[in-house]
Amino acid sequence: MTGSDPILDSSAEIRARIDTSKPHSARFWNYFVGGKDNYEKDRELGDHIKEIFPGLVDVARTSRLFLGRAVRHLAGEQGIRQFLDIGTGLPTADNTHEVAQRVAPDSRIVYVDNDPLVLAHARALLTSTPEGETAYIDANMYEPEAILTEAAKTLDLSQPVALMILNTLGHVASHDQARDLVGRLMAGLPSGSYLVISDSTATSDGMIAASNAYNQSGAIPYYVRSVEEITGFFDGLDLADPGVTQVTRWRPEPTTDTTTEVDAYAGVGRKP
Repeated sequence: MTGSDPILDSSAEIRARIDTSKPHSARFWNYFVGGKDNYEKDRELGDHIKEIFPGLVDVARTSRLFLGRAVRHLAGEQGIRQFLDIGTGLPTADNTHEVAQRVAPDSRIVYVDNDPLVLAHARALLTSTPEGETAYIDANMYEPEAILTEAAKTLDLSQPVALMILNTLGHVASHDQARDLVGRLMAGLPSGSYLVISDSTATSDGMIAASNAYNQSGAIPYYVRSVEEITGFFDGLDLADPGVTQVTRWRPEPTTDTTTEVDAYAGVGRKP
């Protein structure tokens, strides 16, 4: 590990589930955004991918910044006070609950992931303002009804919820299955809820090559999709302006770098 060992205080069961012999998406992404919660195999793959396609570092960085802008928009402009974040990843700066509760201290956030290292860090995701609440569910997105049942212990599912699925749907090999999972999750949320998605896209030869190299590494594969396929996740929803676009161009703020082309697209849609 780089830095301090993040699992010293974790249970033996959690430690036993952590496989350091091959890369893992959460740790690999953590390395790309400058985190320290990664292992040698994750860094080796990261360095290899950088040689093939340095632009993936920009994808990681700008996708994280998109999360902040989307949450600020929903909490600040749309009055959303509940967030269901699936595919949480490892804690870093400006996690969903931190961004939301800076805008609205009474926000409630439920994180969902099934990575044991993320679970080992769950206490970092469970800090909250006194007015708000956070929770963590150890589950995966292939169990949408179970996720909703557990989330209902913290969130009021009769009131609007923002469903966040960032850089996660690419792990579902079948686009039809990915759409089905998103549809089942949104079906359990009321009118006025939002869907927030960002994912890497097959919009350059470099990104496609990087995806192929990643999928040959032994990590759980990640499939990059077309912009049209990403847009299809929002069928039946009212897309917020500017629609599905590069992550850097979704409601940029004065400090947002919109000049760098990135192979990652995002959108926010409201359930009528």
